[in-house]
Amino acid sequence: MLLRVGFLALVAVASVAWAVDTDKNPDLVAKLRVANTNLDRMKLLPNDTDWFFDFTKQDKYTFSPGGVVNANAASFPATAGHGMTMAILNLGPCSMLPPHIHPRATNFVVAISGTTQTYMVAENGARTVTETLRPGQMTIFPQASVHTMMNMGCDNAQLVSALNSDDSGTTNLANTFFSFPQNITGTVIGGGLNAQDILGRVPAVGTGSNAGPQACIAACAKKGKMVKREW
Repeated sequence: MLLRVGFLALVAVASVAWAVDTDKNPDLVAKLRVANTNLDRMKLLPNDTDWFFDFTKQDKYTFSPGGVVNANAASFPATAGHGMTMAILNLGPCSMLPPHIHPRATNFVVAISGTTQTYMVAENGARTVTETLRPGQMTIFPQASVHTMMNMGCDNAQLVSALNSDDSGTTNLANTFFSFPQNITGTVIGGGLNAQDILGRVPAVGTGSNAGPQACIAACAKKGKMVKREW
């Protein structure tokens, strides 16, 4: 029972959802989706700047503790209708992306820098697939699979993510589960643990990444690495 309680508390504290993208130009995206021809689409994007996206200039581009920047229909209208999202994943020392799914896309992830540990469960009955990604290595998270990633080192890690939808969506497991009524969550996790109290400890949606396990933070601190906790 203590092990279960400890695990649930860790999941709750570590579970800030991936960033929710806000439509920059919903009217333009709507027009792009119903354009009859590609020439019509091109007329809706008449400027060179319409075809340019700078990941580094977005507000979620951070390594403190980390962030996810999506180039998709919401943030970059030129992607609408192409069935593709590109994302930059920044993970500061010991930071992580919490367990989540993408309901409408498969996710290909390539490591650019650092050392990142990944975990994936495709569905009930499937084994847990785990990989250690270093620069130039990749893994795949199938559509709707549960997956998570954590920077295992004391230096920044960066990854590039490609998803086969311009509106892939993200569902964070802890935020979703603990938002259900207590009579449901309490039954699932067993007696003696108030799920609504745990929900109060789940951080709100932020940049998409948060500080990871204390053991990693302590190990980096011993090496003189400054790790900023943002729980």
